[in-house]
Amino acid sequence: MKVFVTGASGYIGGSVAKALLDAGYKVYGLVRNPDKMEALRELGIEPILGTLDDTATLTKYAKLSDAVIHTADSDHLVAVETFIAALRGSGKPFLHTSGSSVVGDDARGDTVSEQIFDEETPFVPMDIRENRVAINNLVRKAGIDSWVRGIVIVPSMIYGDALALPVESDQLPQIIRKSRELQAGVHVGKGVNRWSNVHIKDLVQLYILALEKAPSASYFFAENGEESYGDIAKSVSDALGFGGKTISWPADEAIAELGDWARFAIASNSRVRAAHARNLLGWAPKEESLLSWIKNNLRCSFSVSADCM
Repeated sequence: MKVFVTGASGYIGGSVAKALLDAGYKVYGLVRNPDKMEALRELGIEPILGTLDDTATLTKYAKLSDAVIHTADSDHLVAVETFIAALRGSGKPFLHTSGSSVVGDDARGDTVSEQIFDEETPFVPMDIRENRVAINNLVRKAGIDSWVRGIVIVPSMIYGDALALPVESDQLPQIIRKSRELQAGVHVGKGVNRWSNVHIKDLVQLYILALEKAPSASYFFAENGEESYGDIAKSVSDALGFGGKTISWPADEAIAELGDWARFAIASNSRVRAAHARNLLGWAPKEESLLSWIKNNLRCSFSVSADCM
């Protein structure tokens, strides 16, 4: 079975592509940087040079493949429309990657939300997430209107080492970077806001299960626990050798430095439960927790102790 994966040199896409190869699939991988093509080829991925705006390339490889997994840009409407058009009437799977910030709030780190969402919980997205939600709905409706097996995967905060090329995830590396800069674990505002999280190895198994088993119009949160950003900051501080010291990063300063990304990614609450993944697909995450991963991996990056050998 041939699968076309966008974002194949990225954190999610590369990890998904590697897991597909390990499971016996043939993988076409879209990559925009020609310098990364040989590294993908060495992994066993057939690199396809192009961008999400290359509609002819997207159409060609969607039609050549038995499935499409889109991980490159959750907000690229043209790419999603191109894939749906290319796959229309085929019944082929189209897995689109979103993110659990769609249910986020504007807490700015100062409040903890009591609202926990599963896939059936109604919500109103933040202003900066309205377009993403509309794209998610477009993918799901394709299963009804276009005979495409549209599936939306909605990861929470992802952690763990990439499974293919050595690239980083999104949220945690920014916290680590700022913590190193300020010599203390960093959280936005009071740091009481909470986010669900999932290990990359568990996440890629959800993609494979969804590819093989999920019905059309499916929607899956991906999580295996949750933490406050304050607790994450303390763990990062301990692991980096700052003795558990934490410091508040004012929301306005974080937004000025990182843009609206700071609002929805590190200053909001996003508390979700992967009910559909567990109950419908039998997904059973098993990797170590986020705080355990921080302790073991960041500590080892600064240590030569026997425990890290």
